[in-house]
Amino acid sequence: QVQLVESGGGLVQAGGSLRVSCAASGRALSSYAMTWFRQAPGKEREFVASISRSGISTYYVDSVQGRFTISRDNAKNTVYLQMNSLKPEDTAVYYCVATPSFNVNYVPSAPTGFSSWGQGTQVTVSS
Repeated sequence: QVQLVESGGGLVQAGGSLRVSCAASGRALSSYAMTWFRQAPGKEREFVASISRSGISTYYVDSVQGRFTISRDNAKNTVYLQMNSLKPEDTAVYYCVATPSFNVNYVPSAPTGFSSWGQGTQVTVSS
C-alpha cells in the first residue's frame, strides 16, 4: 500500500499563494489517480481537485477552478496543489488521496475502498 505525506501548509493572507505537496512512498505514484480533499472545522469533507495517472486529465470543484492547479511529477513520486488567490473560505486541512486505477485518464471525484489517505496539512487563510 502506498504511504502519503503532505507538506507545505501554513498561514497566508487572503489573495496570497501557497503550494502543498504530497510525497508517496512504498509504491510508484504512477499507478494511482491522485486527489486533493479538504475539510474545514465543522464542515464535511470536500473534493478539491483530481489528476489522472497520466497527468493529462484534471478535474476541479467549481469554487477553486481557475485559482488552484493540481500537478504531478511521477519521477519524484509527488503530487502538488498550487493555490493562488486564496480566500478565507479555503481554510481547511488538505488531504491527498491515492486511488489505484487501470485507466490512465481516470479522474476520481470521490475516494473508493481502495484509496489511501495522507495525514493532512493545515492551510489557514487570514482575511
